Amino acid sequence: MPPSYAARPSPGCGSRGGDSRGTAPRGTPDGHDGGMAGLEGVEQPWQRGSATTARWMPTADDEQALKALEQYGDPTVEEVQMPSRPQSAALARRMVHHVVLREWSLGPQIAEDTVLLVSELVGNAVRHTGARVFGLRMRRGRGRIRVEVRDPSRGLPCLMPVRETDISGRGLFLVDKLSDRWGVDLLPRGKNTWFEMRVADRG
Repeated sequence: MPPSYAARPSPGCGSRGGDSRGTAPRGTPDGHDGGMAGLEGVEQPWQRGSATTARWMPTADDEQALKALEQYGDPTVEEVQMPSRPQSAALARRMVHHVVLREWSLGPQIAEDTVLLVSELVGNAVRHTGARVFGLRMRRGRGRIRVEVRDPSRGLPCLMPVRETDISGRGLFLVDKLSDRWGVDLLPRGKNTWFEMRVADRG
């Protein structure tokens, strides 16, 4: 099983991963301790529902999402590979929004939060790894959804403390705040950066 890393602000953050592994609890409600919630993260109260959507009427975004799904494949079936360029981030957002809201029939708040976090992970893969492509995978399990973004870099992402006045560097801070747990799995070539969100199962 690949090592699962806790991203913490440290002198070695961003360097190539070694053999260490670990997880860290979520930060305190009124601050941020620089840690991240991993597989052993502290249980959090259920805050998100799964209100089903009304009768679906396709929009322009839906049509673009369907075209992207046709072109690249369905990330709920297997990992899809997309070119590592800024335009792909918008396509990934539309695909994820369509899957969460239309296919999984989860609420608009879950869809909005998931799209925001995917945008951050894809943005990191596009801007900081020098990769030609990145992989996107979505899974729905019992009471949770999981999204993974794979890239060929083994450099670990840095989760830095962020102040309210900061206008940059908020990506992983948002992932840590909005997801229920997240982490980085080093692979033989590259890494998977993932997050999970709790959802109520449909009856």
